[in-house]
Amino acid sequence: MKQLMLQIWRDRPDLVVMEGTGIAGGLPLILSRWLHGLSYVVSSGDAIGPWVGSHNRWMGWPFTVYEKLLCQWSAGFIGWTPYLVGRAMTFGAPRAMTASGWAPFHRTPEELSAARNRVRAELDIPADAIVIGIAGSMQWSHRFGFCYGYELVKAMQQLKREDVYALLVGDGSGRVNLEKIASIGPSVSRVKFTGRVPQKIVPDYLATMDIGSMPQSVDQTGSFRYTTKISEYLDCRLPMVTGHVPMGYDLDDGWIWRLPGDAPWRDNYIDALATLLENISRSEIEVKKNAIPNAYPLFDRNLQIERTTAFISDLLKLKKSLTSSSVVGPEVGHLESNDVRSMFASRPSSPSRPRKLLSIGHSYVLGVNRKNRSVVWR
Repeated sequence: MKQLMLQIWRDRPDLVVMEGTGIAGGLPLILSRWLHGLSYVVSSGDAIGPWVGSHNRWMGWPFTVYEKLLCQWSAGFIGWTPYLVGRAMTFGAPRAMTASGWAPFHRTPEELSAARNRVRAELDIPADAIVIGIAGSMQWSHRFGFCYGYELVKAMQQLKREDVYALLVGDGSGRVNLEKIASIGPSVSRVKFTGRVPQKIVPDYLATMDIGSMPQSVDQTGSFRYTTKISEYLDCRLPMVTGHVPMGYDLDDGWIWRLPGDAPWRDNYIDALATLLENISRSEIEVKKNAIPNAYPLFDRNLQIERTTAFISDLLKLKKSLTSSSVVGPEVGHLESNDVRSMFASRPSSPSRPRKLLSIGHSYVLGVNRKNRSVVWR
């Protein structure tokens, strides 16, 4: 925190862009705004206060105050969902846009088919089995007794049919709890755990599935989210099951099942999931799969880079027009989208080497330096 504060005060950038909402980055930005008039943009995929409150109820309201200050004093906000954009603007963010992320590793239909056959053979899953799965971090919530995959393990215990499998891709503190739950009952051999896998081969495991689970609570935490995996589910043409969250309606073109219940750890949600799996047919899954659009502009990489470039460029132009002392060179005043694509494709091998780069898919602090008039990867 101190190092970032000193660097900001030393370089005096025209604009700082921070992805994420941690205090170590956010507090220096707020203080620099108050003390030096710094302009900054913040990007977030969660409602901070409710998310922290879901882990520690006593810390929810202080972090909601922090979240409000972070938005109120910003020059702009980049939300991973339109719901977060609305929240930020309600908190006082003067300008905002949505950038929902994209699937980092694309597979062709032929590659998906080959991966499906290979992984199923490796995991001893029959080729004609119906597989529901999830990929993500399995961090256990002691408050709710839940982590991603819990809903699958509990639903599998209720099934009578033997041609449905559950595939859980990932690791975390909750995995041992899920394995303990899965060991009880006749479905023990049909719940598969892969552990942590490299991100670049996650699509191979998604290809193994027929249905993707996207469990979210219907509250101020889950209702604001898309989650980072949804673009990967779509890229692998994987129908999705979720709850009654806004995403489940706004993105549904016929490829989403919605289940009742306020949260995926509730009995009514798990019971509904078990009923779905007990009665679902291969033809119903194919109907859902065929309803997935071939292209989803919301998760298109190039469109998001272009829109984010335009957003940052407009903020810089506004800064220049309002502050006569700000000097913005041609490299900063307007970034061509083609230039941004080439910058994004080739990160510098050395972190100390400056590189003009705009990224909305990785953590970054982007400084526009008055001295050399360049956009610098931090």
